[in-house]
Amino acid sequence: MKKTYYISISSGEILTTATDSPWDFKIKADNDEITLLREYFDQLYREDWKGFFRSHAPYIQYHYDRENDHIDDLHKKIYKMLYELGDEEAKNHISSERLVSEIDRQT
Repeated sequence: MKKTYYISISSGEILTTATDSPWDFKIKADNDEITLLREYFDQLYREDWKGFFRSHAPYIQYHYDRENDHIDDLHKKIYKMLYELGDEEAKNHISSERLVSEIDRQT
């Protein structure tokens, strides 16, 4: 059974009510979908810390950094999922900001 959730991208929060904290997207998801989204946010959190420590090695350029590639991939997965599960406002915002390309939506 799908329930309504409110998603805060910057904090990685998945909220059950709109008044708990500021939120960015409203979605309807089942338990498995929310578990997967939580895993993506957890992975992003861990990769963020790796990036913080890696940032102290300035000789590695951004475009040669596998950790940054993984972070970019996680963001794509998160926004694709939010697009698929989101309400019309979420879909319109994600489309207008080009956060998910047409090809990503079809795969």
